[in-house]
Amino acid sequence: MLESLGPLLWAGLIFTVPLTLLSFAFGLSLGLLVAIVRLFAAAPFVAIARFYVWIFRGTPLLVQLFVIFYGLPSIGILLDAFPAALIGFTLNIGAYTSEIIRAVIASVPRGQWEASYSIGMTWGQAMRRTILPQAGRTAVPPLSNTFISLVKDTSLAAAITVPELFQTAQRIVATTYEPLILYILAALVYLAMSSVLSALQVRLEKRFARFGGFLEARA
Repeated sequence: MLESLGPLLWAGLIFTVPLTLLSFAFGLSLGLLVAIVRLFAAAPFVAIARFYVWIFRGTPLLVQLFVIFYGLPSIGILLDAFPAALIGFTLNIGAYTSEIIRAVIASVPRGQWEASYSIGMTWGQAMRRTILPQAGRTAVPPLSNTFISLVKDTSLAAAITVPELFQTAQRIVATTYEPLILYILAALVYLAMSSVLSALQVRLEKRFARFGGFLEARA
C-alpha cells in the first residue's frame, strides 16, 4: 500500500486535479453563457441552448466520453485522451451548471433590475454589479456539490486511457494482483480529496452568509 500510494497521489496531482479544475472552470463559464442565453436571448438561440442541455443532461457521461474519444475519429477528428476528457467533462458540467445558474438568476427579485436601471446602469452593469453577486451567493452550495461530484466523475476518464488516479490503480492491480487493497486505497484518496473540498465548501458558504447579512444590514 505504501509503495502504491506515491504513484496514486502523483497521478491525482498530474491528471485528476488539473482535469477537475480545468473542466469546472470551462464548464462554469459555458454554463453562465448558456444560462444567459436561456433567459435573455432570442428564441432561436434559446432553442439551441435548450437542445444542448437536453442532450448532455439526458445521456450518460461515459457515453459522451466514448463518442468524443472513440467516435469522432471515424469522421476525421482525432483527439488525445486528456483533451477529449476535458471537452467531455466541460460540456457535461456546462449543461448542469447552466441550469443552476439560470435558476439562481431567475430567483433574484425583479425589483433589483428596476433599482439598477433607475440609477442609470446598463443591462451589463446591472448583471455584473447587482444580479450576479446576489445569484452567486445562492449558487455556492449547488455549484460546490457539482464540483465535488466532478472530482469523483474524473475516474470515468480511465475508460478512455487518461492515466489519472483510477487508471493508475488499475495498472498497479494488473502487476500486483491485489485489487481489493488497491481499489480501497484509490477510494480513500478520492475520499480525502472530497473531504477537503467539503470543508472548503462549508467555509465558503459561511463567508457568503456573512456577506449576505452585511448587504441586508446596509439595505
